[in-house]
Amino acid sequence: MHRIWLAFDPRRVLVALFGFLGVLALLIHFILLSSQRYSWIENGTLSADQLQPAAPAASAEAAPLPPGR
Repeated sequence: MHRIWLAFDPRRVLVALFGFLGVLALLIHFILLSSQRYSWIENGTLSADQLQPAAPAASAEAAPLPPGR
């Protein structure tokens, strides 16, 4: 493994990796902003149907605490 780092400068590799991940993050956010459903700027807030859980059983499974006695 050390021979790979002899061939590539670790600083350049890390800068390239962080640059790629930054561009990828911006690309994903702009794709979401261009969609009608996930545009948080145009909509302002989520609609009421998006806030409701899909099924009552699903919300009971995801409860952070067990039901009280």
